[in-house]
Amino acid sequence: MHFEQLNQSGWAQTYLLVDTESKKAALIDPVYDFMDEYLNVLEERDLNLDFAVATHTHADHITACYSLRELTGCEYAMWKDTACLGVSHYLNEDEQLMIGSLSVKVHHVPGHTNDHILLETPTHLLTGDFLFTGEGGAGRDDLPSGRVDEHWRSLQKLDSLHGNLIVCTGHEPPGTEMKSLDWNREHNPVLQMSSYEQYHAWQAKVTAGLGSVSKIKTALPANIFAEIPDHIPWMN
Repeated sequence: MHFEQLNQSGWAQTYLLVDTESKKAALIDPVYDFMDEYLNVLEERDLNLDFAVATHTHADHITACYSLRELTGCEYAMWKDTACLGVSHYLNEDEQLMIGSLSVKVHHVPGHTNDHILLETPTHLLTGDFLFTGEGGAGRDDLPSGRVDEHWRSLQKLDSLHGNLIVCTGHEPPGTEMKSLDWNREHNPVLQMSSYEQYHAWQAKVTAGLGSVSKIKTALPANIFAEIPDHIPWMN
């Protein structure tokens, strides 16, 4: 297996998974802004893109999943109850998503959004906005379909996962080193909380300091309706 974070700028993380024997690949949380870079990587490395997967409905960037499906013929995969249009492969709990001979487990973890999933490879855990690294805690729960109580319950699903998995998150400051799940159990504040009341208070404090999501009015409709707008403010 080859595993790599592709985006060279910004805080959004996109991961490339490759079954090295078959050269079949998947892109996890690809961002529309970097479409050309993804296509170049696939061509230069002679990779066949089987899946473009969104871990959840993004509110802060436009997904490249449906654009990649149109250009490459790959499957656009999301949780089975997502509201997003354009999805061609709907994921179920504990599904084995096969990328060549590479098996990826799916875990449904509603909270940040109601369609959020984790993807578990033999060595990595891709957490989207469900869990961040260390002090980053977890994604905010005050955006459309977010639920604080659901997120708290979903965090308990991490208890059964192997501590050696490297937690690879959807957003981090550039240069952040990804750490193991066991490391996060010791250093991530939300994984040390013992009650919903603690988590709810933490979410309220963090969210109050974040303010609005500037891209949501463009990104969210684009992702739900699978349409690239004529004008993308941050790309013009």
